[in-house]
Amino acid sequence: MKALAEKVKVILVTDGDQVAQNVVEDIADSLGLRCISASGGNPTPISGEEIIRLLKTVPFDPVLVMFDDKGRRGKGSGESALEYVASHPEVDVLGAIAVASNTSGIQGVEPDACIDDRGKIVEKPVNKNGQVESKGCSPRVFGDTVDVLNYLNIPVIIGVGDIGKMDHADDLRRGAPITYKAVEEILKRSGILHGGQEQNQTGH
Repeated sequence: MKALAEKVKVILVTDGDQVAQNVVEDIADSLGLRCISASGGNPTPISGEEIIRLLKTVPFDPVLVMFDDKGRRGKGSGESALEYVASHPEVDVLGAIAVASNTSGIQGVEPDACIDDRGKIVEKPVNKNGQVESKGCSPRVFGDTVDVLNYLNIPVIIGVGDIGKMDHADDLRRGAPITYKAVEEILKRSGILHGGQEQNQTGH
């Protein structure tokens, strides 16, 4: 576990309802990460400024932070907080988990990859149930809290279905394997292992 020195490494999670919060907290514990539990809520109950204050108190990173617009089109409290946190000079965003929903009239975001309901890494978008969208569909993941990701410098975006759900495929009683793998994939692509350990320490 790494003591904080400069920027706080953060993974953004675009879901924050009670089911998602339970999953995110469990995964943080399992992977030796930290989680800002106060960021959980539907919609996001605290501001980006408050999240930054909480991030400055964590003993080590990476940190999982949740954001949720509660199905609202346009920029709600979740996207506003996400934008503030992701743009903050003391935050190093490792990546984002773009969570699909049934919200209509939104822009969506094109992910680097998705994890489907079978736990496979796919190059096509998934829907709320974690199912791969049919051929010819937009390459974007559509969710109520993802549009703002298009305007931020996010190095890795992994798309998933509804966290902790997906017709029980991501059930916490099964270890929430889809979301777990999404977090691991961001850590892997960032060159980081559990608890902030560098994946490649030789020569450093």
